[in-house]
Amino acid sequence: MSPRDDARRILHAAIAAADAREAVRRALRVEGDALVVMDAERVGLRGVERVWLAGAGKAAAGMALGAREVLGDRIAGGTITTRDGYAAAVPGVEVWEAAHPVPDTRGLAGAAAALAVARAAGERDLVLCLLSGGASALWPCPPDGVSLTDLKALTGALLRAGAAIGEMNTVRKHLSRIAGGWLARAAHPARLVTLAVSDVVGSPLEVIGSGPTVPDPTTFADALAVVRGYEIDAPPAVMAYLESGAAGEAPETPRPGDAAFERASAHVVAGNADALRGAAAEAERLGYRAEIVADDLEGEAREVAPEIARLAVERQAALAPGDPPLALLLGGETTVTVRGRGAGGRNQELALALAMELEGRDGVVAAALGTDGTDGTTDAAGAIVDGGTVARAAAHRLDARDALDANDSHPLLRATGDLLVTGPTGTNVCDVVLVLVVAPGFRAQPITGD
Repeated sequence: MSPRDDARRILHAAIAAADAREAVRRALRVEGDALVVMDAERVGLRGVERVWLAGAGKAAAGMALGAREVLGDRIAGGTITTRDGYAAAVPGVEVWEAAHPVPDTRGLAGAAAALAVARAAGERDLVLCLLSGGASALWPCPPDGVSLTDLKALTGALLRAGAAIGEMNTVRKHLSRIAGGWLARAAHPARLVTLAVSDVVGSPLEVIGSGPTVPDPTTFADALAVVRGYEIDAPPAVMAYLESGAAGEAPETPRPGDAAFERASAHVVAGNADALRGAAAEAERLGYRAEIVADDLEGEAREVAPEIARLAVERQAALAPGDPPLALLLGGETTVTVRGRGAGGRNQELALALAMELEGRDGVVAAALGTDGTDGTTDAAGAIVDGGTVARAAAHRLDARDALDANDSHPLLRATGDLLVTGPTGTNVCDVVLVLVVAPGFRAQPITGD
């Protein structure tokens, strides 16, 4: 196998290790008349009249199927909302598809359905909330006076400005009637258990999916600071609502200690670390010496790339002829400040910037992958590049620097044959960056097994 082929196998293993359906199956089990959650809590089922599902995110369908496999006919019904193309039939559960990352009217309907399920649950009911990345956009639920058009404009502006996911969700929570703990308020006094597949560095529950079922430590003032800090020209209705909230004239999100959380718990069932461990195991199986370098990768994609390339060059220089190759793994999520009008995403932009740093270098292959199977508004999940990528682009009369400056990585990487296209993966646990480093004179051993 070539390093590029190895990279694809390693990345496939990363995705498989964080499969959302399997994660839920591992997290839940029925033991007698109790539901055991993550071996951390037991929910008595003897007194539960009905079990309801409510979920949103790119992995929501797989999570719901996992829950259905464990709980079977105990599930009375429910609703989930997922991204277009990510749906699957879940017996007894209503499935909505909606737009992402900019919300649409179908997402409004999905959010309304989730709130209806929560409000219908009684004190003797159990609501199982299933969250994964994308839930914030897929469940838009603006307050009175703020329209969906306003939310669309604000979301687009924050994305173009390169706002980090935590910053975006701080704003979203304060323009919502479902995020920031409001879904828990709607479900109270039912028993509420949340399972989350994390797409956030560090997996803070209040950030995943904008924390609809957990206390919100952020404030209207924090949301205003994000909008003003990026100098965003927000719609007047948005600014008016945020300013009224900061002045105490609009209800703040439910805080820690609120009665809404008396019977609520939340657990992260899968995250970026699972993907990194799965990738490392496959790399070792293929004969690489694997190293998880970081699981908190953040920052502007094109600014992160030189640091990663420098690490690869240093490690390659330290290898003696015949040493086994290295698989360097990093996890997290970079951002892109959009200044051009091109097509791409953070992983494609990171890959292109890496290709420029590695131009002409032999023995290094680098890949950046969105574990959900999407990157920006393109059909790619990321890209695999090497020291010849820039030259291949030039052969197609494409200039790497021009493409990077225009945020137009997708057409160039398509022309060079470097795109990674996976389709929907069934999970969403941030991004995985893989760098394979081969010493001069190394000869790979044959692969045994599957």
